Formats: sequence, C-alpha cells, structure tokens
Amino acid sequence: MKEFDFIIIGAGAAGLMLADGLGKDPAFRDKQILLLDKDSKNKNDRTWCFWEKGKGSFDEIVSKRWDHIYFGGKEHKKSYAIAPYSYKMVKGLDFYRHFLPRISSYQNVHFRQEAVTSITEESNGTATVETPTASYRAKQVFNSSFSYKSLGENPKYPILQQHFIGWFVRTKEPVFNAGQATFMDFSVDQKGNTRFMYVLPFSEKEALVEYTLFSTSLLKDEEYEQAIRDYMMTEFNSPEYEITEREKGSIPMTCYDFSQHNTDHIFYIGTAGGWSKPSTGYTFMNTAKRTKALIQHLKEGKNLSYFQQKSRFWYYDLLLLNILYRRNDLGRSIFESLFRKRKPQLILKFLDEETTWYEDIYIMMAPNPIPFIKSLGRHLLWAFSGKKKQW
Repeated sequence: MKEFDFIIIGAGAAGLMLADGLGKDPAFRDKQILLLDKDSKNKNDRTWCFWEKGKGSFDEIVSKRWDHIYFGGKEHKKSYAIAPYSYKMVKGLDFYRHFLPRISSYQNVHFRQEAVTSITEESNGTATVETPTASYRAKQVFNSSFSYKSLGENPKYPILQQHFIGWFVRTKEPVFNAGQATFMDFSVDQKGNTRFMYVLPFSEKEALVEYTLFSTSLLKDEEYEQAIRDYMMTEFNSPEYEITEREKGSIPMTCYDFSQHNTDHIFYIGTAGGWSKPSTGYTFMNTAKRTKALIQHLKEGKNLSYFQQKSRFWYYDLLLLNILYRRNDLGRSIFESLFRKRKPQLILKFLDEETTWYEDIYIMMAPNPIPFIKSLGRHLLWAFSGKKKQW
C-alpha cells in the first residue's frame, strides 16, 4: 500500500489545474501528490472555449482568439465586437502538453497512467484507491470522474444535457470569417428543442462546426452529422470539404447538488463536482476559478464541507433550467431576447457571475418575464411543499 497526502483522479482540466496549483505552491511542498488517469493524454480529445478581458494565464496555449461573435436568432441576427473581452480556444492536446511536463517538474507530484477501479472511504481517516496493479492510500482524494449514473434515477432537480458533435473541416474554397466566432446560430430547425450551430473558424478554409442541443435526450450520431452537412450547404454553400477531426460530448446542465457525494476524505471536482455552469455548460474558466479557491481553502486549513456555497446565480440558473425542462422550445426566444436587447459584454459579465444586483435585474428584464415568474412560483411552491422532486 503506497501512501500519499493527496490523490487526484483524472488528468483533465480540473485534475491538471489542481495538480499544477498544488505542485507550484510552497505551502504544499512537503505533501506527496499522486495524479491518476487511464489515458496517456496524447490525443486532442476535446476543446475548451472561454472569454476573458485582455491577457490571461492560459494565453501561452490559446490556439485561436476572436474579437467578434455572431448571434443568429429567428428575427435578430448580428455580429458583435466584444472588446474588452476576447473569445479564446484551448485545444486539449496543447493543454496536456503544457501541463504534464510542468507537473513532472515538481518533485512531490507523480503522474501514473492507471485506471481507477474503486475508491473507498476508510474508518482510519483516509481513503483507498484501487487500480488493476496497485493500491494507494491518501488523507484526501480529489475525484474528477463523472458519470450520469451518479445523478441517480430520480434526482431532486431536473437535468438537461448540452450535447453535441463537431467536425473540424477544411474547405476547398475560402468560406469562413476567420475573425468571428459563431456563438449561437438558431437558424436550424428547432424541432421542439433548443438547437443551434456553433462555429469556430481558424482560417478562411478551416473551422470547427458543431451542432449543439440543450435538451434531455441524446440523438443518434447521424442526426447531428446530417445537421452539420445541411448547415455547410445552406450557410456556406460548401459541398466540398474534408473532415480532419471529430469531437463529441455531453455536459450536464443541472442545479443538482453534487456536493452530496463528498465524504470526509473524498471530494469531487470539475464537472463531477458541479463546476460546469448549469445554464450554459461552460466549464473551463469556472474550473480555473474554483481550483484557485480550493487551493486557498486547503492552505487555510478549512473543512472542505464548507467549500461549496450557493450564490444568487445558482437560483438564476435554476429558474432557466426549469423553464427549458418544461418548455425546451423556448430556448431560442430567451437567448434571442438577451442578444437583441442587451450588450454582449453585459451578457458575458452576467454569465461570469460578476454582475451587480442592478445589472442582474436589467439582464433578466430582457426576455418575456412570464415563464420566469411561473418558474419562480413553481420553485416556491415546491420549496414549501416538502416534495422530493422539484419537477
């Protein structure tokens, strides 16, 4: 049995950020840290996008940034300059190639490519992690492994998924505007859902074109791919292109209390810890902020049971998700109202949870208020009814 102070499970964004943050902080120099992942992390298995003002700590590995975004609704279609923000993209492989060598330079951080088969809370103030070839023990385990099964069959709050398939395409002719990212294009048939296209152009001939839904159920792969084919024809008049890479994913959109899975010595991080923004699915910068806060929490010796706190933004997310769960077709009109009536900088600030109360109210006055009032009423009735499920 090999012993460590901290074990981190999963070398994705949350796991690598945490391992790096602990490794470079002098306060943890005497702590032995183990990072486990079943993969070697040598593939470009995902992309992360985020917005921020000016220079940022990830600029060294940002592969592309855009100073303009496009929003397309049913009646409102517009390109926006988003300064002082930029919309930035980090490729998974660039992220791994940057962080894995960094953590290997810390003498107290150890990365091992092993699949975790079990995690057990022990009675002696530790947790045990089993792999096919070894057993490890630590005072604290940070687990970033997420599965929809962990949410159970009858969760307290409704759960949507942000699910998508994306093609990295290379066209024969120049068809893309390389200086503008398509944030949301709702011109596609909604089919009773919230469906949109998301386009990240790297040049006039190369882009990531992604078909995305906010809904409860996944589609067959062919449905996503046919939507991309149709969009390439209708939007770009481009029948000739090469698919160089593909990506596929599903992000939970829920106000589910992930902290209920934490124990005294097992703590969930990343998507598994509820670090994805419930109303949008954006995870990368949320993870960076939460990781920094978690490390400070550990330095101050605070109990981890006090780390997760609900803010007013959690309630805003809850109201929107309740609406989209009951009336998934309202997504387009809600987002279109926001972009038609409010500046994108304020929308991005709101999604970053950095707005004031006054700005919150101003943002929430943009869409039709009736669905939100009904959602608030249902939530209040549920809160006082004692029912187990809100929906």
